[in-house]
Amino acid sequence: MNEPVDGKPRRKRRRTAKVLAVVVAAYVAVSYVVLPAFWTRKEHDPGLSKRAMVTANAQGIPGDPINVGLIGSREDLVRAFQAAGWYPADPITLRTSLEIIGSVLLDRPYKSAPVSPLFFEGRREDLAFEKPAGASADRREHVRLWQVLASGADARPVWLGSATFDSGVTLSRDTGQVTHRIAPNVDQERESLIDGLNSARMVSRIYQMNGIGPTLNGRNGEGDPYYSDGEIWVARLVAAGQQAAKPAEIMAPPPLIQLKDTAFSLGSRLLN
Repeated sequence: MNEPVDGKPRRKRRRTAKVLAVVVAAYVAVSYVVLPAFWTRKEHDPGLSKRAMVTANAQGIPGDPINVGLIGSREDLVRAFQAAGWYPADPITLRTSLEIIGSVLLDRPYKSAPVSPLFFEGRREDLAFEKPAGASADRREHVRLWQVLASGADARPVWLGSATFDSGVTLSRDTGQVTHRIAPNVDQERESLIDGLNSARMVSRIYQMNGIGPTLNGRNGEGDPYYSDGEIWVARLVAAGQQAAKPAEIMAPPPLIQLKDTAFSLGSRLLN
């Protein structure tokens, strides 16, 4: 029997589907089975190990992942974010809630708009910063930070944080208050934050540590999807706001971790 005229395109589609299936299967095997069984990494600060690297909302529902770490005093953080063009977030009050609504509806600036509270290890964030990405407060970079160690391996305070990009506003399904939707690629926001601090010469060293682990189908407390290679990038800040003379030293992760991150990046691009 003669093959249909469109037989070649059909065979090409089948081959493409098979190749994609093999790539996805290889990614899953490498990222979730092979590498977790073999990679080892000596963490720079053992005091941060064995923590559940995810935030929660007031109802205890898992929220945004922990994906950044900073080393320095509270004053060091404030100076560093100021130098990188970030603003401290205002507290949530009736006035600031009305102001953020006005900012979104009237498309006017509100550079220090409040952020909704999240909790890590039972505590609300200690600090929150944001960087506008448009005229109003509906799109912005933002990060919540918790001091987790008063004195870490560098004899300075250690902070863990969750950095995400707000891509629009909605109403919270739990409180009815104005809240934001996050963009799914949280790794991109993690890297943007660390790169910005480094470009401002506020960082002396950057390295990686274990976070939540590879995640393709994460959901935060508002149900927003996210994906991540599961790593935390840690930046050791300069002291007293004294700018570094050159970009930070970047300590590369072990080769197997790099392989895992590469496999995840490829897999997430194919699936998203």
